[in-house]
Amino acid sequence: MNSHWIYGAPNLTHSMNPNPQVLVVGGGPGGAAAGYWLAKAGVSVTVVEKKKYPRDKTCGDGLTPRAIHQLLAMGFEFDIPTMHRINGLRAYAGSSKIEIPWPEHTIYPNWGGVIRRADLDMDVAQLAAKQGAVVRDGTEAHAVLEDGVLAGVELKIKGESGEIETERLEPDIVVVADGSLSRFGRALGTERRRDYPYGMAVRGYFESPNSHDDMLESQLHIMDSQGRTMPGYGWIFPLGDGTINVGAGALSSFKGWKDINTSRILESYVDGLPGYWEVTMDSKLTRPLGGKLPMAMSVGPKVGRNWIAIGDASGAVNPFNGEGIDYAYETARLASGYIIEALGSGDLTRLRRYEDALEDEYGDYHRVARAFVIAVGNPAVMRTLTSIGIRSKPLMEWVLKVMANLLEPEEFGMAERVYHIIEKLVKVGPEPLIRSR
Repeated sequence: MNSHWIYGAPNLTHSMNPNPQVLVVGGGPGGAAAGYWLAKAGVSVTVVEKKKYPRDKTCGDGLTPRAIHQLLAMGFEFDIPTMHRINGLRAYAGSSKIEIPWPEHTIYPNWGGVIRRADLDMDVAQLAAKQGAVVRDGTEAHAVLEDGVLAGVELKIKGESGEIETERLEPDIVVVADGSLSRFGRALGTERRRDYPYGMAVRGYFESPNSHDDMLESQLHIMDSQGRTMPGYGWIFPLGDGTINVGAGALSSFKGWKDINTSRILESYVDGLPGYWEVTMDSKLTRPLGGKLPMAMSVGPKVGRNWIAIGDASGAVNPFNGEGIDYAYETARLASGYIIEALGSGDLTRLRRYEDALEDEYGDYHRVARAFVIAVGNPAVMRTLTSIGIRSKPLMEWVLKVMANLLEPEEFGMAERVYHIIEKLVKVGPEPLIRSR
């Protein structure tokens, strides 16, 4: 009998691994990657995914060089036909346009990709299974608390005829990787900081003859049919198969964000797209889906006595550009190291080093990103930044490196100066800053 349960593989008997050392709740980017790294180190690990693979997710489907770097480390096969290679970014601010290739870097590749999450997550789950992880889809996890402490996990498994089986596991450590809503995490007491920004986004798939374009595309200045500025941004991620992922988003720092309708922003964005995409709302292939994105490590606590949160469940989304897949992979790998150390020593308090490591790795970057999000929530600041930046390719190349978190170590000094400029924009607005230059 197959010892791993992947989509299409035989069902496991429940006695094969009744109490793994680690149970991972969620089989998305973070959960599957955690399963990979833990199994590779010889840890007994089970990954449970609520839905059946392959399953769709509300996502832009874009992979930056940071995400490609992590996939390469896990042995992902990039010659599969479902992956479309991306060489850079095309940015619009109104009718002004600039194209920027991904930068050369000493660590990260100079290319990205676009792949449907339905394919990507299943492929990475299979990589985890090849390392020895048990991957169980169609399995919903619920926290079992005793005196406020995680004592076990109840699994609910839906059978072929719709019947529900229940099973209780008592792993040493649980990895919380169930995404931005994180019902499992909330049961343990995690919550989003209300003073931190979050994003709202909606996306759909459209037919387009230009789906083989090798650039991601973004629009920083969306206008409605009356020429009024819409409080949001748009993107196109070409899939290379005759379809494109088209989406729009807004940030909670935008004025009047509670009344923002992202579907209306998407419609205005599609109506104003360049003609080479040949897209209208009538050419959509799927009903647009939306969701919320907790950003800037805004969810906490990230560690409990015997659990650890990663990916979107920890708020690990980049506020500069809304990307979360790469940070799910990175936090999974980082957390796995501390889990291996804790298990090896028998001292679960070592899990707490993970929070310190997150602060060391991302703290300064996310503080600046939060300030940036506040700044661009002011329409006057957004107009100033886009009108100045879009006209300077050297400036925009450097901005892309900052937003995609692709700076070289020696460039962080320059980043500090830009951080101070952003902070001034937040405090005084763009006009006084421009007059002082």
